[in-house]
Amino acid sequence: MDNQEQLPGRRRFLGYVIAAPVLTVAAQLGELAVPDQAEAAIPSLPEPAEVYDLSDLLTDAALPTSNLISIQLNSDGTAAFALPRAEVGQGVTTSSAMLIAEELDLPLDRVRVSLADARPELVFNQLTGGSNTTISTYTPIRVAAAIARQRLLAAAAAQLGVPVSTLTTSGGVVTAASGASVGYGSLAVAAAGQKTVGVSVALKPAGQFTVIGTPRNRIDALDAVTGRKKFAMDLSVPDALPTMVCRPPTINGTVRSVLNLADVEAMPGITDVVTVPTGVAVRGQTFGQCIDAVRALQVSWGPGTVEGVDDAGVLQELKDAELPLVVPPLPLLTKAIDARFTFHFASNSALEPNCAIADVRSDRAEIWGALKAPIVAQETISAALGLPVGAVTVHVTEGGGSFGRRLFHDAALEAARISQKIGKPVKLMWHRTDDFRQGRTHPMSISRVRATYSLGNVVSCEQRHTSVATDFGHGVGEIITSLADKLPVADLGFSETMFALTQQTPYDFGVTTQLLNEVDHGFNTGSMRGIYSPNVRCAQELVVDQLAAAMGEDAYDFRRRFLKEDRAKAVLDEVARAGSWGRSMPPGTAQGIALHPEYHGFVAVLAEIDCTSATVGREVPDAYTGPRVTKVVCAVDVGLAVNPRGLEAQMMGGIMDGIALALTSSLHLRDGRFLEGSWDNYFYTRQWNTPPELRIIVMPPTTEVPGGAGELAVSGAMAAVACAYGRATGIMPTSFPVNHDKPLGFTPLPTVPPVPASPTDGLTRAY
Repeated sequence: MDNQEQLPGRRRFLGYVIAAPVLTVAAQLGELAVPDQAEAAIPSLPEPAEVYDLSDLLTDAALPTSNLISIQLNSDGTAAFALPRAEVGQGVTTSSAMLIAEELDLPLDRVRVSLADARPELVFNQLTGGSNTTISTYTPIRVAAAIARQRLLAAAAAQLGVPVSTLTTSGGVVTAASGASVGYGSLAVAAAGQKTVGVSVALKPAGQFTVIGTPRNRIDALDAVTGRKKFAMDLSVPDALPTMVCRPPTINGTVRSVLNLADVEAMPGITDVVTVPTGVAVRGQTFGQCIDAVRALQVSWGPGTVEGVDDAGVLQELKDAELPLVVPPLPLLTKAIDARFTFHFASNSALEPNCAIADVRSDRAEIWGALKAPIVAQETISAALGLPVGAVTVHVTEGGGSFGRRLFHDAALEAARISQKIGKPVKLMWHRTDDFRQGRTHPMSISRVRATYSLGNVVSCEQRHTSVATDFGHGVGEIITSLADKLPVADLGFSETMFALTQQTPYDFGVTTQLLNEVDHGFNTGSMRGIYSPNVRCAQELVVDQLAAAMGEDAYDFRRRFLKEDRAKAVLDEVARAGSWGRSMPPGTAQGIALHPEYHGFVAVLAEIDCTSATVGREVPDAYTGPRVTKVVCAVDVGLAVNPRGLEAQMMGGIMDGIALALTSSLHLRDGRFLEGSWDNYFYTRQWNTPPELRIIVMPPTTEVPGGAGELAVSGAMAAVACAYGRATGIMPTSFPVNHDKPLGFTPLPTVPPVPASPTDGLTRAY
């Protein structure tokens, strides 16, 4: 890249050259240009999330400590960056490396991105959630990398005896007009700062991007497919032996007594058996021995927090707590669509079992785990152990999926307590049955939507969402409290504030209100992918279909007529075109279309579904088949896509989530426990239910900065599939997933013992 740092008209950013043996740089974000909130407001009574949303909140929270995030240039010519976020499969290590490679003019394979340990000094700048990582780190990382390049140019100019303006950079090499060149590695020491000083820098204009915005493979792809990628359970910590917990038969039950302690302690390989708040922990030489010990334990259990409760009881509690609508019906002047929807509990389990390693000593502790809120984990664990925060080191490992699950440090805290009690390191792993029955869930909820219309216009649209309480004890609540003065809402609780900051209606539907009420705090809930959005958007889009039909309009044309944003219209137009909206389809099959805005991005999804008896009646051993989504076209606009290939992968995963939530995946609550015990009876989208035809369209850049992407497609896909199902069957679905009230299709595992025996018939279960 030519040295154009003095070009007029380019915004300049402040940062630091940090005193260090080799070149180390950081950004000063306090001086960065942040979009004026007023510019984001849309005329005509914008909802709170249209003015200032969750992404804005998380970005503002990260700003004050962004100067503490640094990039280091090594003498071997590589750049090292410890990312203060979690990598759980979403690809943020790759996108972060791309930002560094772009501004530093360094090959992507020369950028080394690791995950930072818990750093309390970062305050709110080490929380991974809300599809915010790329949004909040986009400018800070680029500024730091640009400063590094600027320093390298200055060091090269001094070494070569030429003006800086005559030098260019490319591929990790500085080249002079004469052809003389010097590599970054040999300049790392010379460019280093002797003291920390402030500097300013101009960022590369978008027209010169060669990395940002280009499709790139993940930097960890080879390690992932060859088994070399390291997760928590792959780490070798001295004397950290396999550990598991015998858990209660009902949600959050308690231990009264262990009836056969001595017998279990004497079992082969078992080294320790101790009681902890969550159950009875066993430590052994192998996980197989731990499973045997867990199954052998005879425990007297106390009641749980939702003893005797079932789906019907929770549903009634939700109905009783529904907030009233405020727009009075005017039957002589308007007509109304009024519908209620039920969304059942869903599992927040990730594919990687919940796990952590802990080594607790009398004066210190060391923890390893895939943690999206490691500072909160560090604070909580230190308090539980009675140690100073500084005495607890928390290492963030890569995680095998999250979808909000890793925001909670349940396994890390449990491992720390077990290690402290037995005085030995432990490698704790939850059984999959543990996570389905005692882990985090997406709360059961209901949503009522009433829309009134008259003379070709929608006059009002009110939505009342009532949910089992969502647990926000993972750090977001503290952020809300600290930035309360910036919020476009006042005097709301954490959940209601989160709802207001994430939910918006993309249509001009007159008087529009969306309100949340929550009940029942006895469940272990979490911020599953999209939090409220999939259910809220699904309910609203189904009503939009009903409005279009009642007003005699095509579902696509109707949506387009009422959409507020041109970007929303563009993605809707694209899926309608690419998906051949309105084409003739056989009876029992249909198309559905939906749109979802969130985190400064837009997604539209067109889905085709087959609900014919031949398809619904398919038989697959130990599986639920049912209706099949045969085609999905998804158009996504996130402003600027840093890595379009990574964005495509995010959309694919979100679509599979949306299909599952609409059709097949839920938890059945009975007598204070969930019946599902693992993925084999949870019926997530499997190969026989994935769409044979799937197309992702990444829209050209519409803004100069990226928006959020991680959760967008879930809501759009769930809504589109639900709308397609309604059109194919002729009946609008009102309970999700649509198979929840059908016969189970599996035999529930027993609750005592709490986990099944290790399988010996694996080959017979391979499809």
